[in-house]
Amino acid sequence: MTTTCTSGMAPGCAAPSPNNSLAARIDALPSSRGLWRFITLLALGGFFELYDLFETGYISAGLMAAGIFHTGSAGVFGIADQAAFASATFLGLFVGASLLAPWADRFGRRLTFMCALAWYGVFSLLMAFQQSAEMIILFRFLVGIGLGIELVTIDTYLSEWVPTHLRSRAFAFSFFVQFLSVPTVALMSWWLVPQTLLSLEGWRWVVIAGALCSLIIWFIRKDLPESARWLAQQGRHQEAHQVLSAMEKRCGVAPGADFPPDDAAAQLPKRGRFSEIWAPAYRKRTLMLVVMNFFQAIGFFGFGNWLPALLSGKGATVTHSLLYAFFITLAYPLGSLICSRYADRIENKWQIVLSCLMTVVFGTLFAFQTNPVLLILCGFLITYSNAWLTFSYHAYQTEIFPTHIRARAVGFCYSFSRLSTVFSSILIGMILQYAGSQGVIAFIVLSMLMVMLSVGVYGPKTRGIDLENI
Repeated sequence: MTTTCTSGMAPGCAAPSPNNSLAARIDALPSSRGLWRFITLLALGGFFELYDLFETGYISAGLMAAGIFHTGSAGVFGIADQAAFASATFLGLFVGASLLAPWADRFGRRLTFMCALAWYGVFSLLMAFQQSAEMIILFRFLVGIGLGIELVTIDTYLSEWVPTHLRSRAFAFSFFVQFLSVPTVALMSWWLVPQTLLSLEGWRWVVIAGALCSLIIWFIRKDLPESARWLAQQGRHQEAHQVLSAMEKRCGVAPGADFPPDDAAAQLPKRGRFSEIWAPAYRKRTLMLVVMNFFQAIGFFGFGNWLPALLSGKGATVTHSLLYAFFITLAYPLGSLICSRYADRIENKWQIVLSCLMTVVFGTLFAFQTNPVLLILCGFLITYSNAWLTFSYHAYQTEIFPTHIRARAVGFCYSFSRLSTVFSSILIGMILQYAGSQGVIAFIVLSMLMVMLSVGVYGPKTRGIDLENI
């Protein structure tokens, strides 16, 4: 006997999908140029989010050299300005992800996404022309708000438009595009930070480049369609059918028959509430993701944002550390591209566990290396595992909540990764000062072990299951 899923029932029940249901029509979209072009356009927004996050570690050297940032108690808040700069970034991301990302559930994925991208571009451009540490840190906080909204919206947008059998692969490819930003910002920083062009220090050009390109992309992507699942959940049946038909044409297939008004996607409440993410059906998932996000961010950003400083702590000069970092960060896009070949063959929860285990192994080896070649090799493999972890958990956390609370729930859980980094940025700076690179790596390894335990023990399975039935 087949169990029918209805709104409000426990997740995981199996529901048959009529051939003309909204979920069935999305699942029938072929792996075509049109679909991958849509995924690429979304990924370009995430490109600038990661570009901006990773420039934190790279431009700090330029801000120090310009005499704007200071170390130790000479900093604005009595701590190193680099730590305050990183903390302001993640505090803004926390505010954006936790408080404003739910706008995507209320006003739609497309509008929220476009507003967040414009917000990032404008405030990032303004930050590039500030003259004091106080104002740079303030504008960095405002930039972070836009970025916090944007990445949550991209994830929900992507999961709702991609066929079930392509979800993990689509996220892996999306992060391949997004992670191209990391070696880009590393190379640009290595080239520009030591220079002054047109009376502007090099660090300003690194920021300006990201801001201007994001505004260009904003105009290119104005034609992105709204999420058909979100439109159906809002009761906008005809609009959902129209955008889905347009996507089918874009993918080279004939538009399907209109899905019924009582489709599963249309049965969800029009407005979600924060209390729903703590309902018995989702409480364990919410807690699991809170723990995962809190600790994975320490591992990911602890290594990524502090990589030049970790390499300098191993004896590399500033110029060499930036160059070594460039080669190491090539693993972000390459790792995502390689992982896209097998992303749909393994449960996302086990990909998260395995990628963290890889970080534990090669992080431990990195702590004991002094040879430049072995440093780069271990750093490359840590970065590869971080890329694997990133697309896996971004896909995973968007799969396990229903459409009407997806952005709200993901934003809340994801915001803990930003909140943890507010404090871990300061803590890592102190660990680096008193315990060196080995102490920082030990902190990262312990954090990844916590991720492995939380997801491995409490995470539900999602592979090959429609979003409506997880």
